[in-house]
Amino acid sequence: MKRNDATKRSVRWVLAVAAVIGCVILWRALTFNRTIDRLLTENRELKTAIANLTQETQIGYAKVLAQEKSSGGITTRLLFVETDPRDSSPILKKEFQLDGDVAHFDALIVKFGSQLVMDGKERALFLWRRVYGEKMRPEEGFPIEEPGQEPARYRALTQKLGLRDREVFWQGIWDLAHDPKRLEHLGIKAVFGNVVYEQLRPGKIYVFKADSNGSLYPEVVPDL
Repeated sequence: MKRNDATKRSVRWVLAVAAVIGCVILWRALTFNRTIDRLLTENRELKTAIANLTQETQIGYAKVLAQEKSSGGITTRLLFVETDPRDSSPILKKEFQLDGDVAHFDALIVKFGSQLVMDGKERALFLWRRVYGEKMRPEEGFPIEEPGQEPARYRALTQKLGLRDREVFWQGIWDLAHDPKRLEHLGIKAVFGNVVYEQLRPGKIYVFKADSNGSLYPEVVPDL
C-alpha cells in the first residue's frame, strides 16, 4: 500500500514538473513572437531604418587566390568579400578552400512590403549564409554569416535598438528561413533562398549584384 502511494506521488511530481516546463516553453515562445510583432509594428526607429534601406547594387564579390590541378582534381582557394550597402567598401573578408572549380554562394533574402516601408517601394535584406563546392552537400558548406547573429553589413539597421531587441530581431529574421510565412501578416512579403554558382577562374572577379526585388546575380569582370 505504501509503495503504491509513493508511486502515485512520484507520478504526480513528474506530471507537475512536465506541466511547469511546458508552460515555460510556451511562455517563451509567445513572448518571443509578441516581441517580434512589437518591433515590426511599434518601434519607430526600426520601421524608419527599414524604410531607409538602400536600393542595393553590389553586396559582395569573390576572387580566386590560387587554383591547383593534380591527379586528384582541382583545388580552389578563394577570397569572399562582403561589402557595405552604403559605399560597397569591404566590411568582411573570408578565405575558403574548395575541391573543384565550381563554387555555390548561398544567400537568404527577406523582402519587406509597402506595409512596412510606407512609400510603396519594396526593400530587401540580403543575408549571406554559406559557400560550398560542387562536391559538397549544402549543409556542409562554410558559413559566411552566423545564423541568428547581426550581419556585419546591417549593423546600422538596428543600432538604435537595445541589445535585447537587436538579438530578438535578428534571431527572428534568420528563423524565417525555416518558417517563411510566419511574419507575413506584418509586412514580410517573401523570404527565400537564392544560390548562385560560378565556375571560378584566376584573373576574374565575381561581383554579386542585387536589387530591391530580391534578384541576385553574378557579374564577371577582369581582376585588374
